[in-house]
Amino acid sequence: MSGVSKPAIAAVDWGTTRLRVWLLDGEGRVLDERRGDEGLLTAQHKGFAPILDNHLASMGAPADLPAIVCGMAGARQGWVEAPYVDVPASLADILGAAVPVPGIARDVRIVPGLAQRKAGAPDVMRGEETQLAGVAAEIGSGSHLVCMPGTHCKWVAVDDGRVGGFGTWPTGEMFSVFSQHSILRHSLGEKPAPVAPDNQVYRDWCREGLTDGDIGARLFGIRAAGLLSGLGQADAAAALSGLLIGAEIASATRRFGKRDTPVVLVGSGPLAALYAAALKLGGLAVRIADADKAVLSGLVAAARRNGMLAEG
Repeated sequence: MSGVSKPAIAAVDWGTTRLRVWLLDGEGRVLDERRGDEGLLTAQHKGFAPILDNHLASMGAPADLPAIVCGMAGARQGWVEAPYVDVPASLADILGAAVPVPGIARDVRIVPGLAQRKAGAPDVMRGEETQLAGVAAEIGSGSHLVCMPGTHCKWVAVDDGRVGGFGTWPTGEMFSVFSQHSILRHSLGEKPAPVAPDNQVYRDWCREGLTDGDIGARLFGIRAAGLLSGLGQADAAAALSGLLIGAEIASATRRFGKRDTPVVLVGSGPLAALYAAALKLGGLAVRIADADKAVLSGLVAAARRNGMLAEG
């Protein structure tokens, strides 16, 4: 633990397979951080409270230090179910609906996810709502379209701090399924090669996806290009990635429309770079927000909203 500040709260992002814990002082500044593999799947067997207690003890935190948590700890199969908040809803009200964990000495509260109970477009999210809250101050008022890449990419319409609607595109999962369990596995090889955003094959196939979002008639073309024109495994991975991401962007912008403001891309690393390149190919301005910073800022905002930290 750095500095002389005393810890005031722990902030926890609890995913399906990973866990991140930050130790914060009274102003929301990071004193220490730990990451681990004890996500939801592990915590269901080992117990959520013991895992959190062990991480906090290793950072020298008091046994009664409160914690604000987001992510899969609030799922139905998690620590305590934090019921979904229905959209439309303000980000402030979403954060304020954090659910306390009963029966433990530590004050732990879990931020709820969001539900869209719309005929023809039912959807849920859990964890991304905290990232949204984290970028809210940065993007300010007005109408914004937020893109949050991942295994299940989320697109969210935010208007003056209010979530109007959202959609999920399982693009990362589709890449995994097609590359491992379809005829395309022969084209990409056992371990698909990493894709760079300046790869010309990625860009060309991304443009194909952007034209109308129709991938069904184009996917087999990757296999055919390998057989007929010598498309190699690395370029086949780039083609599949470009086609899927381009189609996602085309589909999402059809559903939500384009805004006068740039698309807010909440991400980091290679995946964010691929999306940024694809958005620009689609003629969209992009504003990048770091995903790690966003979730931490959102957790701090949730702690303040629930009276666990003083307003900053």
